Amino acid sequence: MNINKRIIHLLIVVCVMFLSLITYLLYFNMFKSEELATNPYNMRQWENELDIKRGNIYDRNGTLLAESVMDEQSGVHLRRYPYRNLYSHIIGYTSSVYGKTQLEKKYDRQLLAKDGISLSFEPIKKGYDLRLTLDHNLQSYAHDQLSGKNGAIVALDPNTGEMLACVSYPDFDPTSEVLESEWNNIVETESSPLLARATQGLYPPGSTYKIVTAAAAYENDLENEEFNDTGKFEEKGITVENYGKQAHGKIDLPRAFAVSSNFAFCTLGYEMGPDVMLEISERFGINKPLTDFDIETSTSSIDGRSLNNADAALIAMGQGKLLTTPLQMAMITSAVANDGVMMKPYIVSKVTSSSGVAVETHSPQILYRPIEAGCANYVQGLMEEVVESGSGTSAQISGIKVAGKTGTSENEKEKDHAWFVGYAPADNPQIAVAVILENDGSSGGTAAAPIARNVIKKYLSD
Repeated sequence: MNINKRIIHLLIVVCVMFLSLITYLLYFNMFKSEELATNPYNMRQWENELDIKRGNIYDRNGTLLAESVMDEQSGVHLRRYPYRNLYSHIIGYTSSVYGKTQLEKKYDRQLLAKDGISLSFEPIKKGYDLRLTLDHNLQSYAHDQLSGKNGAIVALDPNTGEMLACVSYPDFDPTSEVLESEWNNIVETESSPLLARATQGLYPPGSTYKIVTAAAAYENDLENEEFNDTGKFEEKGITVENYGKQAHGKIDLPRAFAVSSNFAFCTLGYEMGPDVMLEISERFGINKPLTDFDIETSTSSIDGRSLNNADAALIAMGQGKLLTTPLQMAMITSAVANDGVMMKPYIVSKVTSSSGVAVETHSPQILYRPIEAGCANYVQGLMEEVVESGSGTSAQISGIKVAGKTGTSENEKEKDHAWFVGYAPADNPQIAVAVILENDGSSGGTAAAPIARNVIKKYLSD
């Protein structure tokens, strides 16, 4: 009897183990198989790619940005980037040692035509090509404008969300042989060249965020508010001074925006409170991940735990518990330029076969409607005044009306960041730009505004 019980117990254990194994295999096959198959570190995947020539990548005008060429010695296809560092944070890299990043990772299946069907019933030997929204001439020009300074430039079409340029510096050479030989130097350097500052760098936006605060003031009927700017805001344990310790005296909101009065905007944020500032910020995309974007991004955020009025005052001037990416600030600027409609940014416009047939096409999509057109028009007027007679006069372009906002964000351990966001032409926006110079130590109006002006002028003149 005892022997029978033991046999039954053993059978039960074996059955449980067998069912567990079957359950695991079913789960793995249904939910994890594709993740493993497409994992860039899966060496079997690399072996499967040896017979396929990876698709090309082009800019919006057909300039070749990435291709695969046959290495005569090894007999395998090697990835070649004609402009090397220039697109390292957008196209990324493909390496059998360190995997794949950015567009090379996101569009791996398309670049290898893994879902493709050969009309001649022959195995597919070449992957699909990508056509980007980027303008190579503008990308190259924007890179030169940074002049080796750490920072980023993002340019969008506010009407469509197309990314026109996206530059981060420092950068790196994504060619596999260079990447693999220099990897330790790249990852160990303090300047973090692998960080795509334009889309993944998080910074206090400084006074550029007064765009959002001005919109909140308009919605809360505070657009006629007047201030006695003493040059220093003091409340509930916080003290904030105007840039350069200037006192502007009696000013209204439009003038406070034009001269970038911290006193006025801290006052507004304190009066409106944390709920108002958090709510309108989230309407503009703060605390919301940018899902299904073509490359990896960080989420701009406000730490919403236990916010008080003092926190709201700091957020209102772009400091405190607020961090944004340059891309996010370009999106906010674009929404104002586009009468309150924020378009979803995108980089890949279409995927085509080697014969030029479109396999996928990507069209403009509305992401959010953060503010009404009337509110957007009000903020547009404020931004125009900044460039016309305020802190952003360095962004002026002869014959073209520019709207913008300067920013100088404090950094406790290093020099201040210099910001500028803007768009043009103000009466028919075609390009919106965000510029940040990391730890530059200069004001946004002095250092970042001229760069934005040049990028805007370059795009509109080409």
